[in-house]
Amino acid sequence: MRRGSILALIGIGTLAGGMATAVAVLLPWLPEDASKEAGRIDFVFWFTVGICIMIFALVVAVLLYSILNFRAKPDDDSDGPPIHGHTGLEIVWTLIPTILVTSIGIVSAIVLGRNDALGKNVLHVNVTAQQFAWSFQYPEAKNLTTGVLRLPVGRSVLLSFTALDVIHSFWVPQFGQKEDTVPGLHTHLHITPTKTGTFPVICTELCGLGHATMRTEAIVMTPAAFNKWLKGQTAATTSPNPTVSGAAVFKNNPCGSCHTLAAAGASGKIGPDLDKLPQWAKQAKQPLEQFIRTSITNPNAYTQPGFPKNVMPPFSSLPKAQLDALVQYLIQSSKKG
Repeated sequence: MRRGSILALIGIGTLAGGMATAVAVLLPWLPEDASKEAGRIDFVFWFTVGICIMIFALVVAVLLYSILNFRAKPDDDSDGPPIHGHTGLEIVWTLIPTILVTSIGIVSAIVLGRNDALGKNVLHVNVTAQQFAWSFQYPEAKNLTTGVLRLPVGRSVLLSFTALDVIHSFWVPQFGQKEDTVPGLHTHLHITPTKTGTFPVICTELCGLGHATMRTEAIVMTPAAFNKWLKGQTAATTSPNPTVSGAAVFKNNPCGSCHTLAAAGASGKIGPDLDKLPQWAKQAKQPLEQFIRTSITNPNAYTQPGFPKNVMPPFSSLPKAQLDALVQYLIQSSKKG
């Protein structure tokens, strides 16, 4: 091949590779990394993209060069010259992809192994998925149960999943990993948060009518703030004062995302207005306390007209102390409203 042809190939390949690189780098394809595991997964992603860009540049360079230099003339209907196999070339184009694919496999295996390796002082959180809510239980805090996931930055966290009904899938985009929750199976996910902030928790497995509402938040806090919160919530949920503990239970569960309650500053519109609980109990012909308790633990027993069944999950896993406190809090708050 002449020197001019080689330079042309290099020029076309550089241009194609530069354009592909610009598209890859300048557009925000991935969410920000907020965990060690996400950073490693992103490295595998960009490692693979880099290989793809090199192959793309080579293919485009050869293709465009061939189109420009070896195209047939408009009146040329003759067959091209016969081409025989080239053993050396076949070895090269077999060996190179083998090396590239093997390198991707090795890098991926290393990253998966490191992501699964637990650190010291692991925080265990039990995650329960049900139509259509997440709940998070902290065994080291007397099984405190909340509807918002709170984690300390820099600490190794092991999430253990249980599904009560159908398959769900846990995903925090900034943590870079997904994990299915399957009825009858106990799955796990290891996370080491690296940034403080509030991140969305999303169910990515179509799980029924209320799938789109199965969202909550993961709040990553400094270790000091997390420990203070954990101790405060543990004290609140075991406090004999139902107003204080009930407010904490309401706030820590996804009640406010679906319901309106003035006392809690909640303005959700998916479910009935909790400020009107005495009115709803009267329509259901039930005592107020019984109506509230049943609506929390078995919401399909009575559904307020105008609202569909099978949207609110039964919060039957709430510890009795938290359930009692929440019921009393809703009674007092709705009477004030």
